[in-house]
Amino acid sequence: MNSDLRESELHAANKRATSQLRSALAEFEPDSARHSLNMLFAPGSEIHLAHPFETLDGPEEFFSVALEPLWRAIPDLERRETIVMSGRSRLGKNWVGCAGHYTGSFIRPWLDIPPTGHMVSMRFHEFFRMESGKAVEMQALWDIPEVMMQAGSWPMSPSLGREWHVPGPATQDGLFIDGSDPARSDSSLRLVGEMLEALGNFADQGVEAMRLEQYWHPRCSWYGPSGIGTCRGIEGFRNWHQIPFLNAMPDRVGTLGKGDLFAEGNYVGFTAWPGMRMSLTGDGWLGIAPSGRKITMRSLDFWRCKDGTIRENWVLIDLLHVYAQLGVNVFARLREFNKARHPGI
Repeated sequence: MNSDLRESELHAANKRATSQLRSALAEFEPDSARHSLNMLFAPGSEIHLAHPFETLDGPEEFFSVALEPLWRAIPDLERRETIVMSGRSRLGKNWVGCAGHYTGSFIRPWLDIPPTGHMVSMRFHEFFRMESGKAVEMQALWDIPEVMMQAGSWPMSPSLGREWHVPGPATQDGLFIDGSDPARSDSSLRLVGEMLEALGNFADQGVEAMRLEQYWHPRCSWYGPSGIGTCRGIEGFRNWHQIPFLNAMPDRVGTLGKGDLFAEGNYVGFTAWPGMRMSLTGDGWLGIAPSGRKITMRSLDFWRCKDGTIRENWVLIDLLHVYAQLGVNVFARLREFNKARHPGI
């Protein structure tokens, strides 16, 4: 058996190992979800979740602190996937990356977000690091600001990009990725890796040195987190995300060399905890005045490549963690913002 085939079979097996949990969350039932969590995760596993949850002590705490309260607020909770991919990173770690959204009827408050009584949607990116058929680490971001916005209770500045229900891949193959061609996976990995390295040229050589047109399709879509929004095309990406971001944090340093970049077919995933370090200076960001504070940023990403360019990019950033590091308690503002609100209004 050649090494490429063994590698392909390993990644397929890792996907299968996560399938019981993914199925249990798709039609959420507490006992089944809890059992599946304990079956998937190895003893002593690390679980990192978005602010305000932070690092949790294994699957039992993940269930009791995060999943069960979400289910109580959304009793018909479902987890719907749009991308499931697996691969070995440049650091030699094996990952399964999943993207999609949690959805259902928002009936009771959650994290002090007032319920709407209507269907709600919350994007997720969830990455499982696998060893010997078990998950030994999870890094996950839930787009909690997206729920606040749907409840009409987002207390921060409006997004520059488009806020909407972010779609899955235009090719609709995110759940059936063809990873049988190692050369294609390597090509996708190389494309995204070179693009990320080129982004680092800004500090010394300016915007043109990033060579965006070399890597991105003219009709690319950049699906950012709620609070930033979606950007269309290179011009949209520059105007609604990149320029404000670079002006606010020109000293940003990525952790590409320390993060996990992996590919399967036309898809590439990236995870690091955190993925970037910077100081908020310049013009400020997201409506927050520059403070000079040093912060870190968590970002979990997926790219879809086509014919040597990047066509789609799904990005989740832990914006609530960014706000918290800058001394802004979004949840306190949320409570003030909604304290005069009564059920049914």
